[in-house]
Amino acid sequence: MPFIPSAGAPPHSAEPHDAERIANTRPIGWRSPKPLPLYHLVVIGGGPAGLAAARSAASLGANVALIERHELGGNSLNDGCIPSKSLIRTARLLADMRNSVNFGVASAGETPFDFAGAMLRMRRVTARISRSDAAMNLARAGIHLFFGRARFTGPDAIDVDGMPLSFGKALVATGSRSMLPDIPGLAEAGFLTNETVFELQTLPKSLMVIGGGPLGCELAQVFARFGSRTLISHSEPLFLPQEERDAAQMVSDALARDGVEIHLNSTVTGVQTEGGMKLINLVNDGNTASTRVDAILTGIGRVPAVQDLELEVAGVAYDADSGVHVDDFLRTSNPRIYAAGDVCLGNKFTNTAEASGRMVVRNALLLGHDRISALTVPWCTYTDPEVAHVGLYVRQAREQKIPIKTFTIPMHDVDRAIADGEEEGFVKIHVREGSDSILGATIVARHAGEMINSISLAMAAGVGLQTLASVVFAYPTQGEATRQAADAYAWTLLTPRRLGLVRRWWQR
Repeated sequence: MPFIPSAGAPPHSAEPHDAERIANTRPIGWRSPKPLPLYHLVVIGGGPAGLAAARSAASLGANVALIERHELGGNSLNDGCIPSKSLIRTARLLADMRNSVNFGVASAGETPFDFAGAMLRMRRVTARISRSDAAMNLARAGIHLFFGRARFTGPDAIDVDGMPLSFGKALVATGSRSMLPDIPGLAEAGFLTNETVFELQTLPKSLMVIGGGPLGCELAQVFARFGSRTLISHSEPLFLPQEERDAAQMVSDALARDGVEIHLNSTVTGVQTEGGMKLINLVNDGNTASTRVDAILTGIGRVPAVQDLELEVAGVAYDADSGVHVDDFLRTSNPRIYAAGDVCLGNKFTNTAEASGRMVVRNALLLGHDRISALTVPWCTYTDPEVAHVGLYVRQAREQKIPIKTFTIPMHDVDRAIADGEEEGFVKIHVREGSDSILGATIVARHAGEMINSISLAMAAGVGLQTLASVVFAYPTQGEATRQAADAYAWTLLTPRRLGLVRRWWQR
Protein backbone atom coordinates (compact mmCIF):
# COMPACT_ATOMS: atom_id res chain seq x y z
CA MET A 1 0.00 0.00 0.00
CA PRO A 2 1.40 3.43 -0.89
CA PHE A 3 1.82 5.86 1.96
CA ILE A 4 2.39 9.53 2.63
CA PRO A 5 5.07 10.17 5.27
CA SER A 6 4.14 12.42 8.16
CA ALA A 7 7.11 14.68 7.51
CA GLY A 8 9.11 15.72 4.49
CA ALA A 9 10.00 18.58 2.22
CA PRO A 10 7.28 21.25 2.10
CA PRO A 11 5.22 21.77 -1.06
CA HIS A 12 6.43 24.40 -3.52
CA SER A 13 3.94 26.88 -2.03
CA ALA A 14 3.49 27.67 1.64
CA GLU A 15 -0.17 28.61 0.98
CA PRO A 16 -2.23 26.05 2.96
CA HIS A 17 -4.78 25.40 0.19
CA ASP A 18 -1.99 24.74 -2.30
CA ALA A 19 -0.47 22.39 0.24
CA GLU A 20 -3.74 20.47 0.58
CA ARG A 21 -4.24 20.25 -3.18
CA ILE A 22 -0.71 18.97 -3.74
CA ALA A 23 -1.08 16.46 -0.91
CA ASN A 24 -4.09 15.11 -2.79
CA THR A 25 -2.84 15.32 -6.37
CA ARG A 26 0.91 14.62 -6.05
CA PRO A 27 1.79 13.59 -2.49
CA ILE A 28 5.37 14.11 -1.43
CA GLY A 29 7.04 10.82 -0.55
CA TRP A 30 4.51 8.66 -2.37
CA ARG A 31 5.75 5.09 -2.54
CA SER A 32 4.83 3.17 -5.66
CA PRO A 33 3.25 -0.24 -5.06
CA LYS A 34 4.92 -3.48 -6.09
CA PRO A 35 3.71 -4.13 -9.65
CA LEU A 36 1.47 -7.11 -10.31
CA PRO A 37 2.64 -9.66 -12.90
CA LEU A 38 -0.18 -8.51 -15.21
CA TYR A 39 -2.74 -5.70 -15.03
CA HIS A 40 -6.13 -6.01 -16.68
CA LEU A 41 -5.91 -2.28 -17.46
CA VAL A 42 -3.07 0.20 -17.31
CA VAL A 43 -4.15 3.83 -17.62
CA ILE A 44 -1.66 6.51 -18.65
CA GLY A 45 -2.89 9.89 -17.45
CA GLY A 46 -4.71 10.91 -14.28
CA GLY A 47 -7.01 13.56 -15.75
CA PRO A 48 -10.80 13.27 -16.14
CA ALA A 49 -10.66 10.45 -18.73
CA GLY A 50 -8.04 8.42 -16.91
CA LEU A 51 -9.61 8.82 -13.49
CA ALA A 52 -13.07 7.85 -14.77
CA ALA A 53 -11.66 4.75 -16.48
CA ALA A 54 -9.51 3.68 -13.53
CA ARG A 55 -12.33 4.03 -11.02
CA SER A 56 -14.83 2.24 -13.30
CA ALA A 57 -12.48 -0.66 -13.96
CA ALA A 58 -11.50 -1.01 -10.30
CA SER A 59 -15.17 -1.05 -9.27
CA LEU A 60 -15.60 -4.09 -11.54
CA GLY A 61 -12.82 -5.91 -9.72
CA ALA A 62 -10.17 -5.46 -12.40
CA ASN A 63 -6.50 -5.07 -11.54
CA VAL A 64 -5.81 -1.45 -12.49
CA ALA A 65 -2.65 0.63 -12.64
CA LEU A 66 -2.85 4.40 -13.06
CA ILE A 67 0.21 6.39 -14.12
CA GLU A 68 0.37 10.17 -13.72
CA ARG A 69 3.35 12.25 -14.77
CA HIS A 70 2.40 15.50 -13.06
CA GLU A 71 -0.68 15.95 -10.81
CA LEU A 72 -3.93 14.03 -10.54
CA GLY A 73 -6.97 15.84 -11.89
CA GLY A 74 -5.30 17.08 -15.06
CA ASN A 75 -5.92 20.48 -16.58
CA SER A 76 -9.57 20.51 -15.53
CA LEU A 77 -8.79 20.57 -11.82
CA ASN A 78 -5.39 22.22 -11.62
CA ASP A 79 -5.31 24.88 -14.33
CA GLY A 80 -8.53 24.77 -16.30
CA CYS A 81 -12.22 24.41 -15.57
CA ILE A 82 -12.22 24.66 -11.79
CA PRO A 83 -9.82 27.60 -11.27
CA SER A 84 -11.34 29.59 -14.14
CA LYS A 85 -14.93 29.07 -12.99
CA SER A 86 -13.99 30.18 -9.50
CA LEU A 87 -12.64 33.47 -10.86
CA ILE A 88 -15.60 33.82 -13.23
CA ARG A 89 -17.92 33.64 -10.22
CA THR A 90 -16.01 36.46 -8.50
CA ALA A 91 -16.02 38.56 -11.66
CA ARG A 92 -19.77 38.05 -12.08
CA LEU A 93 -20.37 39.18 -8.51
CA LEU A 94 -18.33 42.33 -9.16
CA ALA A 95 -20.39 43.08 -12.27
CA ASP A 96 -23.64 42.64 -10.33
CA MET A 97 -22.45 44.92 -7.54
CA ARG A 98 -21.54 47.63 -10.02
CA ASN A 99 -25.01 47.30 -11.53
CA SER A 100 -26.79 47.36 -8.18
CA VAL A 101 -28.56 50.68 -8.77
CA ASN A 102 -30.69 49.03 -11.47
CA PHE A 103 -32.06 46.72 -8.79
CA GLY A 104 -32.92 49.49 -6.36
CA VAL A 105 -29.76 49.11 -4.28
CA ALA A 106 -27.89 52.38 -3.87
CA SER A 107 -24.29 52.24 -5.00
CA ALA A 108 -21.72 52.93 -2.30
CA GLY A 109 -19.21 54.21 -4.83
CA GLU A 110 -16.36 52.28 -6.35
CA THR A 111 -16.64 48.58 -5.56
CA PRO A 112 -13.53 47.43 -3.67
CA PHE A 113 -11.81 44.38 -5.09
CA ASP A 114 -9.18 42.17 -3.47
CA PHE A 115 -7.35 40.21 -6.18
CA ALA A 116 -5.39 38.23 -3.60
CA GLY A 117 -8.65 37.31 -1.90
CA ALA A 118 -10.16 36.10 -5.17
CA MET A 119 -7.10 33.96 -5.87
CA LEU A 120 -7.19 32.60 -2.32
CA ARG A 121 -10.82 31.55 -2.81
CA MET A 122 -9.86 29.89 -6.11
CA ARG A 123 -7.19 27.84 -4.33
CA ARG A 124 -9.59 26.92 -1.55
CA VAL A 125 -12.18 25.70 -4.08
CA THR A 126 -9.61 23.73 -6.04
CA ALA A 127 -8.21 22.12 -2.90
CA ARG A 128 -11.67 21.05 -1.77
CA ILE A 129 -12.57 19.50 -5.11
CA SER A 130 -9.21 17.70 -5.25
CA ARG A 131 -10.26 15.58 -2.26
CA SER A 132 -12.62 13.33 -4.24
CA ASP A 133 -9.86 11.87 -6.43
CA ALA A 134 -7.05 12.18 -3.91
CA ALA A 135 -4.20 9.71 -4.24
CA MET A 136 -5.06 7.93 -1.01
CA ASN A 137 -8.69 7.54 -2.06
CA LEU A 138 -7.61 5.94 -5.33
CA ALA A 139 -5.34 3.57 -3.44
CA ARG A 140 -8.21 2.66 -1.10
CA ALA A 141 -10.29 1.86 -4.19
CA GLY A 142 -7.70 -0.77 -5.12
CA ILE A 143 -5.98 1.23 -7.87
CA HIS A 144 -2.19 0.93 -8.09
CA LEU A 145 -1.01 4.50 -8.49
CA PHE A 146 2.37 5.33 -10.00
CA PHE A 147 3.82 8.83 -10.38
CA GLY A 148 6.37 9.19 -13.15
CA ARG A 149 6.97 9.21 -16.88
CA ALA A 150 5.33 6.37 -18.81
CA ARG A 151 6.64 5.05 -22.09
CA PHE A 152 5.73 1.99 -24.09
CA THR A 153 8.40 -0.70 -24.36
CA GLY A 154 6.33 -3.09 -26.46
CA PRO A 155 2.78 -3.83 -27.63
CA ASP A 156 1.78 -4.97 -24.12
CA ALA A 157 4.35 -3.39 -21.83
CA ILE A 158 5.02 0.01 -20.25
CA ASP A 159 7.96 1.38 -18.32
CA VAL A 160 7.42 3.91 -15.50
CA ASP A 161 10.76 5.46 -14.58
CA GLY A 162 12.49 2.10 -14.84
CA MET A 163 9.62 0.02 -13.41
CA PRO A 164 8.10 -2.42 -15.95
CA LEU A 165 4.34 -3.00 -16.12
CA SER A 166 2.58 -5.61 -18.27
CA PHE A 167 -1.03 -5.26 -19.36
CA GLY A 168 -3.88 -7.02 -21.06
CA LYS A 169 -5.37 -3.68 -22.10
CA ALA A 170 -4.07 -0.13 -21.84
CA LEU A 171 -5.61 3.32 -22.10
CA VAL A 172 -3.78 6.43 -23.28
CA ALA A 173 -5.45 9.40 -21.57
CA THR A 174 -2.65 11.95 -21.43
CA GLY A 175 -4.89 14.90 -22.32
CA SER A 176 -3.69 18.04 -24.06
CA ARG A 177 -1.43 21.03 -23.54
CA SER A 178 -1.63 24.68 -24.46
CA MET A 179 -0.93 25.53 -28.09
CA LEU A 180 1.75 28.21 -28.17
CA PRO A 181 1.63 30.87 -30.90
CA ASP A 182 4.69 31.33 -33.09
CA ILE A 183 5.18 35.06 -32.60
CA PRO A 184 8.62 36.66 -32.86
CA GLY A 185 9.79 37.96 -29.50
CA LEU A 186 6.93 36.43 -27.49
CA ALA A 187 9.04 33.86 -25.66
CA GLU A 188 11.69 36.43 -24.80
CA ALA A 189 9.09 38.91 -23.51
CA GLY A 190 7.32 36.29 -21.44
CA PHE A 191 3.66 35.29 -21.49
CA LEU A 192 0.96 33.48 -19.57
CA THR A 193 -1.07 30.41 -20.52
CA ASN A 194 -3.96 28.70 -18.75
CA GLU A 195 -1.27 26.65 -17.01
CA THR A 196 0.38 29.72 -15.44
CA VAL A 197 -2.24 32.50 -15.29
CA PHE A 198 -3.72 31.10 -12.09
CA GLU A 199 -0.37 31.52 -10.35
CA LEU A 200 -0.51 35.32 -10.62
CA GLN A 201 0.18 37.10 -7.34
CA THR A 202 -0.88 40.59 -8.40
CA LEU A 203 -3.45 41.86 -10.88
CA PRO A 204 -1.82 43.09 -14.11
CA LYS A 205 -2.62 46.74 -14.80
CA SER A 206 -3.00 45.83 -18.47
CA LEU A 207 -3.36 42.52 -20.27
CA MET A 208 -3.39 41.43 -23.91
CA VAL A 209 -5.27 38.19 -24.60
CA ILE A 210 -4.24 36.48 -27.82
CA GLY A 211 -6.99 34.22 -29.11
CA GLY A 212 -10.77 34.57 -29.17
CA GLY A 213 -11.81 31.02 -28.36
CA PRO A 214 -13.60 30.01 -25.14
CA LEU A 215 -10.56 30.42 -22.87
CA GLY A 216 -9.58 33.78 -24.33
CA CYS A 217 -13.10 35.23 -24.14
CA GLU A 218 -13.74 33.96 -20.62
CA LEU A 219 -10.53 35.29 -19.12
CA ALA A 220 -10.61 38.58 -21.06
CA GLN A 221 -13.98 39.31 -19.47
CA VAL A 222 -12.77 38.22 -16.04
CA PHE A 223 -9.71 40.47 -16.02
CA ALA A 224 -11.66 43.41 -17.45
CA ARG A 225 -14.17 43.07 -14.62
CA PHE A 226 -11.31 42.79 -12.15
CA GLY A 227 -10.10 46.18 -13.31
CA SER A 228 -7.28 45.40 -15.72
CA ARG A 229 -7.11 47.33 -18.96
CA THR A 230 -7.81 44.33 -21.16
CA LEU A 231 -7.34 43.88 -24.88
CA ILE A 232 -8.16 40.82 -26.97
CA SER A 233 -6.80 39.99 -30.40
CA HIS A 234 -8.38 37.40 -32.67
CA SER A 235 -7.41 36.51 -36.22
CA GLU A 236 -10.99 35.85 -37.37
CA PRO A 237 -13.95 38.23 -37.87
CA LEU A 238 -15.85 36.89 -34.84
CA PHE A 239 -15.04 35.29 -31.52
CA LEU A 240 -15.91 31.64 -30.87
CA PRO A 241 -15.61 30.69 -34.56
CA GLN A 242 -17.31 27.32 -34.04
CA GLU A 243 -20.48 28.88 -32.64
CA GLU A 244 -23.38 30.42 -34.54
CA ARG A 245 -22.75 33.98 -35.65
CA ASP A 246 -25.49 35.62 -33.59
CA ALA A 247 -24.20 33.88 -30.46
CA ALA A 248 -20.63 34.96 -31.17
CA GLN A 249 -21.77 38.54 -31.78
CA MET A 250 -23.49 38.64 -28.39
CA VAL A 251 -20.24 37.58 -26.74
CA SER A 252 -18.39 40.34 -28.60
CA ASP A 253 -20.97 42.89 -27.48
CA ALA A 254 -20.72 41.70 -23.88
CA LEU A 255 -16.94 41.99 -23.85
CA ALA A 256 -17.15 45.50 -25.26
CA ARG A 257 -19.64 46.53 -22.55
CA ASP A 258 -17.21 45.29 -19.93
CA GLY A 259 -14.53 47.55 -21.38
CA VAL A 260 -12.49 44.98 -23.32
CA GLU A 261 -10.64 46.58 -26.24
CA ILE A 262 -11.44 44.29 -29.18
CA HIS A 263 -9.16 43.63 -32.16
CA LEU A 264 -10.86 41.26 -34.62
CA ASN A 265 -9.32 40.24 -37.94
CA SER A 266 -6.04 41.10 -36.26
CA THR A 267 -2.73 39.26 -36.05
CA VAL A 268 0.02 39.79 -33.51
CA THR A 269 3.20 39.97 -35.59
CA GLY A 270 5.78 40.64 -32.92
CA VAL A 271 6.48 41.43 -29.28
CA GLN A 272 9.27 43.49 -27.76
CA THR A 273 10.15 44.55 -24.24
CA GLU A 274 10.48 48.27 -23.54
CA GLY A 275 10.88 49.77 -20.10
CA GLY A 276 9.41 46.75 -18.35
CA MET A 277 6.36 46.77 -20.64
CA LYS A 278 5.55 44.46 -23.54
CA LEU A 279 5.22 46.26 -26.87
CA ILE A 280 2.86 44.36 -29.14
CA ASN A 281 2.61 44.89 -32.89
CA LEU A 282 -0.79 44.20 -34.48
CA VAL A 283 -1.75 44.01 -38.15
CA ASN A 284 -5.33 44.50 -39.30
CA ASP A 285 -6.17 44.64 -43.01
CA GLY A 286 -2.64 45.71 -43.81
CA ASN A 287 -2.60 48.41 -41.14
CA THR A 288 -0.05 48.16 -38.34
CA ALA A 289 -0.64 49.36 -34.79
CA SER A 290 1.23 48.99 -31.52
CA THR A 291 0.15 48.82 -27.90
CA ARG A 292 1.91 48.37 -24.57
CA VAL A 293 0.74 46.02 -21.82
CA ASP A 294 2.05 44.57 -18.59
CA ALA A 295 1.17 40.96 -19.40
CA ILE A 296 0.20 38.71 -22.29
CA LEU A 297 -2.11 35.70 -22.09
CA THR A 298 -2.25 33.21 -24.96
CA GLY A 299 -5.38 31.16 -25.52
CA ILE A 300 -5.30 29.97 -29.11
CA GLY A 301 -6.22 26.37 -28.39
CA ARG A 302 -4.86 23.04 -27.22
CA VAL A 303 -2.91 20.20 -28.83
CA PRO A 304 -2.84 16.51 -27.84
CA ALA A 305 -0.13 15.49 -25.39
CA VAL A 306 1.50 12.63 -27.29
CA GLN A 307 5.16 13.47 -26.80
CA ASP A 308 7.59 11.07 -25.03
CA LEU A 309 5.16 8.13 -24.92
CA GLU A 310 7.06 6.15 -27.60
CA LEU A 311 3.76 5.12 -29.16
CA GLU A 312 5.63 3.80 -32.20
CA VAL A 313 7.10 1.00 -30.11
CA ALA A 314 3.58 -0.14 -29.22
CA GLY A 315 2.34 0.09 -32.80
CA VAL A 316 -0.03 2.96 -32.04
CA ALA A 317 -0.68 5.39 -34.89
CA TYR A 318 -0.83 9.11 -34.06
CA ASP A 319 0.13 12.56 -35.26
CA ALA A 320 0.96 15.81 -33.50
CA ASP A 321 -2.19 17.64 -34.62
CA SER A 322 -5.02 15.16 -34.08
CA GLY A 323 -3.31 13.00 -31.47
CA VAL A 324 -3.80 9.25 -31.13
CA HIS A 325 -5.81 7.75 -33.98
CA VAL A 326 -8.85 5.81 -32.77
CA ASP A 327 -11.89 4.17 -34.35
CA ASP A 328 -15.48 4.76 -33.25
CA PHE A 329 -14.96 2.33 -30.35
CA LEU A 330 -11.85 4.27 -29.20
CA ARG A 331 -9.48 1.45 -30.23
CA THR A 332 -6.07 2.37 -31.57
CA SER A 333 -4.12 0.57 -34.28
CA ASN A 334 -2.95 -1.79 -31.51
CA PRO A 335 -6.06 -3.78 -30.46
CA ARG A 336 -4.78 -3.99 -26.88
CA ILE A 337 -4.57 -0.20 -26.54
CA TYR A 338 -7.35 2.39 -26.42
CA ALA A 339 -7.36 6.16 -26.07
CA ALA A 340 -9.82 8.62 -24.53
CA GLY A 341 -10.22 12.31 -23.86
CA ASP A 342 -8.27 15.22 -25.29
CA VAL A 343 -5.42 13.06 -26.59
CA CYS A 344 -7.63 11.64 -29.34
CA LEU A 345 -10.92 13.57 -29.56
CA GLY A 346 -11.71 16.78 -31.40
CA ASN A 347 -14.06 18.00 -28.68
CA LYS A 348 -11.71 18.71 -25.80
CA PHE A 349 -14.20 18.93 -22.92
CA THR A 350 -14.10 17.43 -19.44
CA ASN A 351 -17.52 15.81 -19.81
CA THR A 352 -16.48 14.18 -23.10
CA ALA A 353 -13.25 12.96 -21.53
CA GLU A 354 -15.04 11.34 -18.58
CA ALA A 355 -17.66 9.72 -20.83
CA SER A 356 -15.02 8.37 -23.20
CA GLY A 357 -12.97 7.00 -20.31
CA ARG A 358 -15.94 4.99 -19.05
CA MET A 359 -16.70 3.89 -22.61
CA VAL A 360 -13.22 2.40 -22.92
CA VAL A 361 -13.80 0.26 -19.83
CA ARG A 362 -17.02 -1.12 -21.31
CA ASN A 363 -15.46 -1.77 -24.70
CA ALA A 364 -12.06 -3.03 -23.57
CA LEU A 365 -13.00 -5.08 -20.51
CA LEU A 366 -16.68 -5.94 -20.95
CA LEU A 367 -16.80 -6.70 -24.69
CA GLY A 368 -18.99 -3.66 -25.26
CA HIS A 369 -19.59 -1.96 -28.59
CA ASP A 370 -20.30 1.60 -27.50
CA ARG A 371 -19.56 4.21 -30.16
CA ILE A 372 -18.15 7.65 -29.40
CA SER A 373 -20.20 9.05 -32.30
CA ALA A 374 -23.40 8.05 -30.50
CA LEU A 375 -22.79 10.35 -27.54
CA THR A 376 -24.89 13.47 -27.13
CA VAL A 377 -22.40 15.97 -25.73
CA PRO A 378 -23.31 19.53 -24.69
CA TRP A 379 -20.70 22.20 -24.06
CA CYS A 380 -20.63 25.74 -22.78
CA THR A 381 -18.45 28.84 -22.92
CA TYR A 382 -18.75 30.58 -19.56
CA THR A 383 -18.73 34.19 -20.60
CA ASP A 384 -21.52 36.42 -19.35
CA PRO A 385 -23.88 35.65 -21.04
CA GLU A 386 -22.90 32.01 -21.45
CA VAL A 387 -23.06 30.23 -24.81
CA ALA A 388 -24.13 26.58 -24.68
CA HIS A 389 -24.64 24.15 -27.52
CA VAL A 390 -25.58 20.54 -28.21
CA GLY A 391 -26.02 18.58 -31.43
CA LEU A 392 -25.87 19.99 -34.95
CA TYR A 393 -25.34 23.57 -35.99
CA VAL A 394 -27.39 24.96 -38.88
CA ARG A 395 -24.33 24.96 -41.15
CA GLN A 396 -23.65 21.31 -40.35
CA ALA A 397 -27.22 20.34 -41.16
CA ARG A 398 -26.96 22.14 -44.48
CA GLU A 399 -23.65 20.47 -45.27
CA GLN A 400 -25.31 17.09 -44.61
CA LYS A 401 -28.36 18.15 -46.65
CA ILE A 402 -30.66 17.68 -43.66
CA PRO A 403 -33.75 19.92 -43.87
CA ILE A 404 -34.24 21.73 -40.59
CA LYS A 405 -36.61 24.17 -38.95
CA THR A 406 -35.54 26.43 -36.10
CA PHE A 407 -37.61 27.73 -33.19
CA THR A 408 -36.13 30.72 -31.39
CA ILE A 409 -37.25 32.33 -28.14
CA PRO A 410 -35.54 35.61 -27.14
CA MET A 411 -34.73 35.76 -23.44
CA HIS A 412 -36.50 39.14 -23.25
CA ASP A 413 -39.75 37.20 -23.78
CA VAL A 414 -39.13 35.00 -20.72
CA ASP A 415 -40.74 36.26 -17.52
CA ARG A 416 -38.01 35.15 -15.13
CA ALA A 417 -35.26 36.61 -17.32
CA ILE A 418 -37.09 39.95 -17.24
CA ALA A 419 -37.45 39.77 -13.45
CA ASP A 420 -33.76 38.87 -13.08
CA GLY A 421 -32.64 41.66 -15.37
CA GLU A 422 -30.96 39.02 -17.54
CA GLU A 423 -32.77 39.51 -20.83
CA GLU A 424 -29.83 39.16 -23.20
CA GLY A 425 -29.75 36.01 -25.31
CA PHE A 426 -32.03 33.38 -26.78
CA VAL A 427 -32.94 29.72 -26.89
CA LYS A 428 -32.71 28.29 -30.37
CA ILE A 429 -33.81 24.69 -31.06
CA HIS A 430 -33.39 22.94 -34.42
CA VAL A 431 -35.64 20.07 -35.50
CA ARG A 432 -35.73 17.93 -38.61
CA GLU A 433 -38.28 19.54 -40.91
CA GLY A 434 -41.54 17.64 -40.93
CA SER A 435 -40.91 16.08 -37.51
CA ASP A 436 -40.27 17.08 -33.91
CA SER A 437 -36.91 15.28 -33.74
CA ILE A 438 -34.41 17.60 -32.05
CA LEU A 439 -31.17 17.86 -34.00
CA GLY A 440 -29.42 20.54 -31.99
CA ALA A 441 -29.75 23.67 -29.90
CA THR A 442 -27.86 26.81 -28.99
CA ILE A 443 -28.60 28.84 -25.88
CA VAL A 444 -27.20 32.27 -25.09
CA ALA A 445 -28.19 33.27 -21.57
CA ARG A 446 -26.67 33.95 -18.21
CA HIS A 447 -27.38 30.37 -17.14
CA ALA A 448 -27.11 28.68 -20.54
CA GLY A 449 -24.88 25.92 -19.20
CA GLU A 450 -27.62 24.81 -16.81
CA MET A 451 -30.41 25.27 -19.35
CA ILE A 452 -28.82 23.15 -22.10
CA ASN A 453 -29.02 20.00 -19.97
CA SER A 454 -32.77 19.50 -20.43
CA ILE A 455 -32.38 19.62 -24.20
CA SER A 456 -29.41 17.23 -24.06
CA LEU A 457 -31.50 14.82 -22.00
CA ALA A 458 -34.36 15.02 -24.49
CA MET A 459 -32.01 14.33 -27.41
CA ALA A 460 -30.32 11.39 -25.68
CA ALA A 461 -33.69 9.89 -24.70
CA GLY A 462 -35.22 10.43 -28.13
CA VAL A 463 -37.83 12.82 -26.74
CA GLY A 464 -39.19 15.16 -29.40
CA LEU A 465 -40.09 18.81 -29.17
CA GLN A 466 -43.82 18.01 -29.17
CA THR A 467 -43.39 16.00 -25.97
CA LEU A 468 -41.46 18.85 -24.37
CA ALA A 469 -44.44 21.09 -25.07
CA SER A 470 -46.52 18.90 -22.76
CA VAL A 471 -43.99 19.02 -19.90
CA VAL A 472 -44.89 21.33 -17.01
CA PHE A 473 -41.86 23.50 -16.17
CA ALA A 474 -41.42 25.28 -12.85
CA TYR A 475 -42.57 28.90 -13.08
CA PRO A 476 -41.01 31.38 -13.18
CA THR A 477 -37.69 29.99 -14.42
CA GLN A 478 -35.41 30.91 -17.27
CA GLY A 479 -35.58 27.27 -18.36
CA GLU A 480 -39.15 27.97 -19.41
CA ALA A 481 -37.69 29.35 -22.63
CA THR A 482 -37.25 25.72 -23.72
CA ARG A 483 -40.95 25.05 -23.14
CA GLN A 484 -41.85 28.21 -25.07
CA ALA A 485 -39.80 26.97 -28.03
CA ALA A 486 -41.65 23.65 -27.80
CA ASP A 487 -44.96 25.53 -27.71
CA ALA A 488 -43.92 27.38 -30.85
CA TYR A 489 -43.40 24.03 -32.54
CA ALA A 490 -46.76 22.73 -31.31
CA TRP A 491 -48.55 25.71 -32.89
CA THR A 492 -47.11 24.74 -36.28
CA LEU A 493 -49.10 21.51 -36.07
CA LEU A 494 -52.31 23.54 -36.19
CA THR A 495 -52.33 23.84 -39.97
CA PRO A 496 -54.99 25.92 -41.78
CA ARG A 497 -56.81 22.71 -42.69
CA ARG A 498 -56.85 21.47 -39.10
CA LEU A 499 -57.82 24.91 -37.82
CA GLY A 500 -60.70 25.00 -40.34
CA LEU A 501 -61.93 21.63 -39.14
CA VAL A 502 -61.85 22.77 -35.52
CA ARG A 503 -63.76 25.94 -36.33
CA ARG A 504 -66.42 24.05 -38.27
CA TRP A 505 -66.79 21.65 -35.34
CA TRP A 506 -67.40 24.56 -32.95
CA GLN A 507 -69.91 26.11 -35.36
CA ARG A 508 -71.93 22.97 -35.95
